[in-house]
Amino acid sequence: MPDAAPPPAAFRVASYNIHKGVGTDRRRDPARILNVLNEVGADIVALQEADLRFGTRASVLPRFLIEGHTDYLPVPLDVQHDSLGWHGNAILVRRGIAVESHDVLHIPCLEPRGVVRATLGIGGASVTLFGMHLDLSGLWRVRQARTIAALGEAARAEGPVVLMGDLNEWRSVAGCFREFGKHFTLLDPGPSFPSRRPLGRLDRILHCERLAVTGCGVHRSALATVASDHLPVWAEFALTAIDPPPRA
Repeated sequence: MPDAAPPPAAFRVASYNIHKGVGTDRRRDPARILNVLNEVGADIVALQEADLRFGTRASVLPRFLIEGHTDYLPVPLDVQHDSLGWHGNAILVRRGIAVESHDVLHIPCLEPRGVVRATLGIGGASVTLFGMHLDLSGLWRVRQARTIAALGEAARAEGPVVLMGDLNEWRSVAGCFREFGKHFTLLDPGPSFPSRRPLGRLDRILHCERLAVTGCGVHRSALATVASDHLPVWAEFALTAIDPPPRA
């Protein structure tokens, strides 16, 4: 009797707008943010508003705190010396996950916006993850979504793709969701903003057909309610055997 096939590799991702480390009590507390991340327990985390907006754009999560109080390492995006991310977007990975490549991407914008991308070795596959924080303007969000979706579609030819972040989209079906939906499946973890009484489904996760969803949701805890004005959202995936579509 042949050996049973090994179970598909599974991993958990999370997206979290940390509001520059300032909680709903108006205190900046990086350690509190890290404790929330430990509660979520994701393998890969996309952060938004991880850097101060002005001056040297220093990270609000010092690397020594991340490495000393969590099992995460920042993806080295090679931006400004004191920054953790690119326009506030950053990626953390659990120790032991190989970072195969990384990049920062320019997108059409009215406000200072950018996208971060990393390709990670997971379960024998190269999974590409995009972290993003879209514009407050609906018109610019649509343009940004069109650009990011095209980049994600190109990456899909090489392996599984996950996109996540604060999309700033209050509508449920229109706007930027229409652009993303042409290429990816949009998950609805639930309302995540504002953290004390969440109403808006602003924080979203998308994926390609090479990943099977095994669960998703919003992380709610007493600590998460006060640590930022957003709650973290998460999703769990298993790799499937679906091959990418052939290149045109």
